[in-house]
Amino acid sequence: MKPFTYEQAASPEAAVMDGQAPATKFIAGGTNLLDLMKLQVETPERIVDISRLDLAEIEERADGGLTIGALVPNSDLAADPRVIAKYPVLSRALLAGASGQLRNKASTGGNLLQRTRCYYFYDTSTACNKRSPGSGCSAIGGTNRILAILGTSDQCIATHPGDMPVAMRALDATIVTLKPDGDRRRIAIHDFYRLPGDTPQIETVLEPGELITHVELPTPPEGKQLYRKVRDRASYAFALVSVAGVVKMEGGTIASAALAFGGLGPMPWRDPAVEAALVGKTPSDAVFAAAADALLRDARGYGDNDFKIPLARRTLIASLRELTEDAA
Repeated sequence: MKPFTYEQAASPEAAVMDGQAPATKFIAGGTNLLDLMKLQVETPERIVDISRLDLAEIEERADGGLTIGALVPNSDLAADPRVIAKYPVLSRALLAGASGQLRNKASTGGNLLQRTRCYYFYDTSTACNKRSPGSGCSAIGGTNRILAILGTSDQCIATHPGDMPVAMRALDATIVTLKPDGDRRRIAIHDFYRLPGDTPQIETVLEPGELITHVELPTPPEGKQLYRKVRDRASYAFALVSVAGVVKMEGGTIASAALAFGGLGPMPWRDPAVEAALVGKTPSDAVFAAAADALLRDARGYGDNDFKIPLARRTLIASLRELTEDAA
């Protein structure tokens, strides 16, 4: 680990002023950043500790939704009775991620910014455009079993590793930030992440020094909620494929659907074409297969991860069966 200076932020306003300096990183739980610093994947010269800021509350809003402070630990968010009752897809996604010890430290804001678990990103002796722009992508043609099949580019095929952000994508969460100029910004989660394109090192729309302060969940959705995660072992493993789903049935047909996917792309993945293939239809294997066709129409495997294409199909169809099975 390279030497760095450390300071505690006294307020969000002070944090963003300090955070805009070059080679500066915010730290809260540190469950991802510290690993990256030990491996010298991240080499900040300055660390601004935001962990003691007053951003650890979950509050109900007038519309029935929730405002979640960026420093709410994952374990607290998963166990909150309002989340369990109104947003079970989120609670289940949180409990599917990491270990109990990590969930106790990991923060809501930090979870949104979790970096990829691509083997080559973590290995500084290899070429990685995300870690060192212009150096190449060792994963293309290399070991890529856990990597993306959707939204990739010739520069990067890394996948987003999170569970919580997948559920938040299905729930249409909004990310609230504070900028160094004092402005607050509300960013819909579908606008928050960036595809790799030619700049895989730029993963979100956050500006230098911009701090996530809260996440807003809208009015609880109607319908059945589900989080299904397929992984190599029962615990403490990243998703090969995951599905966060909310489906509302009316009169035997699908009235609305919100489906987001993990393990498939460089961001929590959601495709309106998948939902359009379902809405207004009577549940059937043929309808579910059409939704899978929409999801995977542009999927591309890179060798080791070719299996993700049929696995994603089976996982989506199984999830849709469960989400619609009780409809009369």
